[in-house]
Formats: sequence, C-alpha cells, structure tokens
Amino acid sequence: MDKLTPEHRSWNMSRIFSANTKPELAVRSLLHKMGYRFRLHRKDLPGKPDIVLTKYKTVIFVHGCFWHRHDACQYAYTPKSRVKFWKEKFEGNIERDIRKKMNWKLLVGK
Repeated sequence: MDKLTPEHRSWNMSRIFSANTKPELAVRSLLHKMGYRFRLHRKDLPGKPDIVLTKYKTVIFVHGCFWHRHDACQYAYTPKSRVKFWKEKFEGNIERDIRKKMNWKLLVGK
C-alpha cells in the first residue's frame, strides 16, 4: 500500500524530469571540459539520446537506475504498490533499451 496520498504521489512524480538531470549535466560538463562538442536530445535518432557526439558517431544515454533496472544497484528497487504495473513498466524500459541499437557507437551511463 502506498504511504502517500494520490495527490502527493502525483506531485512527487511531476518533479521527475527526463532531460537535464544532475547526472546528465555532470557528464555534459565533463565532456565539455575535455574539449568534446555535442548536441542534445536529437529527435531524429532512436530513443532521443541524451548526448550526441556527431563527429564520432557516438550517442550517450544517461540512464537512471530506478527506471532502467541496473544489475545489483541499490536504487533499482520495485515499489510495493501496483507491483504488476511496475513490473510491466520496467520490463518495457529494459526491452526498449536493448532495441536502441543503431549504426552509431552506443554508451550507456549508469
């Protein structure tokens, strides 16, 4: 059973962003300091990668542990409520991650 009211849970979820997250900003800052230039969230590539190094035909996805279920990660827990929904959601995310293969080098940050 969820300990939060539906309104508070909705408010929490509305604060979770898909772009410009702290890990993504850290990777972008590091790449920029190293002299790499890149594009962000290109919609013409599968999965709309977080970072695109066009010169090197390389894409970088900065995945959150909760949503993408990294192995042996403490943040990859399953919520106690709506277990069936979450199981299907996480399996879909993992399957979509596998299908993102393209003719570019693929890096996934965890």
